[in-house]
Amino acid sequence: MKFYVDFDDCLCETAKAFTVIADNLFGKTVPYESMSSFNLQESFHLKDDEYEEMMIEGHKPEMLISFEETPGASKTLNDFIDAGHDVKIITGRPSVAYEASRIWLDQHGLDRAELFCLNKYGRDSFIKNGEFNLELEDYYKMKFDFAIEDSPMAFKFFNHMPELKVMVFDRPWNKQASFPGSNYHRCMDWEMIREKVRSLN
Repeated sequence: MKFYVDFDDCLCETAKAFTVIADNLFGKTVPYESMSSFNLQESFHLKDDEYEEMMIEGHKPEMLISFEETPGASKTLNDFIDAGHDVKIITGRPSVAYEASRIWLDQHGLDRAELFCLNKYGRDSFIKNGEFNLELEDYYKMKFDFAIEDSPMAFKFFNHMPELKVMVFDRPWNKQASFPGSNYHRCMDWEMIREKVRSLN
């Protein structure tokens, strides 16, 4: 089987880290559970220049490497790889974040998982002169059996795979999201993802 796995808020606790960054930079105190929008500018009520400053701060290598792992992520994915499955990490991070992201994966025992940066959200505007190492036209040639994703904004990237089984990692910003079809399944944690994959396989 082939797995698409999102990085932020599936593998690591990115949004929780940004609550600290926003507080430190601007004194914006927003509880994690109150983050009702995937758009961080909306969640933290930031002006355009504040949002850009926060994104640059949050994408510094030392910051990316420090993000906490989502419990069970590396263990579950390594079990999938050990079973012979193909795991690809498809992140919306700008391509200049690739090296730090690769270091994070390696440090968390996911050195066998391939990593690709895909322009999901146009974030490369925050880091000048970035080049994406996976273009949309190449991504759309790829096929997966399962996807693990938290962002409703990313669901459109699955439209070309009607048989894809999508595990939606439960997060505050997707609580009210409407799922495109019965192939979408809300999962509370990595153990539930493991069990859902087993039952659907």
